Amino acid sequence: MTYSPSPFRIAAPTPYYPGNGLFLLRASAAVGWEFNGWKRESLSWKRSCYIHGGLSGPGSQIRYEGPDAEKFLASICVNNFSKFKVGAAKHAIMCTEDGLVAAHGVLQRMAPDAFRLFASGPWAAYQHSKTKLDVTQTIEDRYLFQVAGPKSLDVLEAATGESLRDIGFLRYRDATIAGKTVQVMRIGMAGTLAYELHGPTAEGPEIYDAVFRAGEPFGIERLGWQTYTVNHIEGGFPQANWTFLGAAHEDQGFLEFVNKGYVRWMPPDFTGSVDPANHRARYRTPTEVGWEASVRFDHDFLGREALEREAADPKRTVVTLEWNKEDVIDVYASLFEEGEEYQYFEMPTSPHFRRTVAHADRVLLSGREVGIASGTAYSYHFRKMLSLCTIDRDRAVIGNEVVAEWGNHGGRIKPIRARVARFPYLSEGRNQEVHLPIEHISAGPVG
Repeated sequence: MTYSPSPFRIAAPTPYYPGNGLFLLRASAAVGWEFNGWKRESLSWKRSCYIHGGLSGPGSQIRYEGPDAEKFLASICVNNFSKFKVGAAKHAIMCTEDGLVAAHGVLQRMAPDAFRLFASGPWAAYQHSKTKLDVTQTIEDRYLFQVAGPKSLDVLEAATGESLRDIGFLRYRDATIAGKTVQVMRIGMAGTLAYELHGPTAEGPEIYDAVFRAGEPFGIERLGWQTYTVNHIEGGFPQANWTFLGAAHEDQGFLEFVNKGYVRWMPPDFTGSVDPANHRARYRTPTEVGWEASVRFDHDFLGREALEREAADPKRTVVTLEWNKEDVIDVYASLFEEGEEYQYFEMPTSPHFRRTVAHADRVLLSGREVGIASGTAYSYHFRKMLSLCTIDRDRAVIGNEVVAEWGNHGGRIKPIRARVARFPYLSEGRNQEVHLPIEHISAGPVG
């Protein structure tokens, strides 16, 4: 298959293969929506691997440099920086003064006074606009390709022609693909072995195509945005503006900053059985999504006081819910009955992540609310309807039965029985636990 110049007026960082693919115009980029069917795509990170380019584009990577770069980032991130070495990366979590997650992304330390922040939205840029610290900010135009699944290393070693087994989890270094320098980082959202590739957007189509061709003997799939979000549910990666609403939306100064020219900020869709007026049910603290281990009270940061209060008496944590299949089937059956049907389950995720999602479903036990479910996704691999759920800590016991109220507030509500299950749900072959023998270099398909 030969790729062609993009037919879109806005540049696409990924190649365009004529006659194959659906696309979504999202923010300032054309994003692949579906390529080879969502079922095949959703199996890729368990059986082979995928390549995904939906996080690429202007503004997805921001570079911070200067004498106060670390001080600035530490002031807006809950994370510890004292042991953050050059060549390493971490999950950077940023909160509002109320301790609610405003944004999060991956942060690399490139030099003692230089950092790069990935896929976290404009919250950090907004904070930079207010700082008096000596730190420069550069909005970079770079691609971000994710290659994930058990065959991902074989594919990348075939594409680079070298061993990449020295790259540890949350580490990165340069390699060469198609004669171009590419940064390779071991990280991903699939839960399985996974990597990211970074470089200038202008080189993106050629790099993507080279990796895709190298991966064809291994069964690589091009992953579309529609199915990418199933990653987050199976793999146990809560995601701002998908499984919960980033609390940046509460900051009027942030909204004014964004709409001045960073990118047009679309208002979220408030859906689900929780009253749309209840914004707090759609926000999360780091503890409520299982990120409390990243919160370090060894420095001053935005939201510290609120998080210290929560740490003294945490109320909720995160689990996976398995939704009862008979109740789910009954939702579809209502399409064939007279009267108002139940809220439709889109496949493979509901609602789809076409724009900012602010979905929240009530979760009950004996008629009392004990949690909030969101990020509902059908796993074709596990053949189950799953969701994430922020739930009272004393109810977060595997096997506990609860009821999720499915439907939009004010409409017809379907009570769906659900079972508390493991989190993360995809628990085998986790990226950080995979040991890679250093001497092996892949030369072709395995198995």
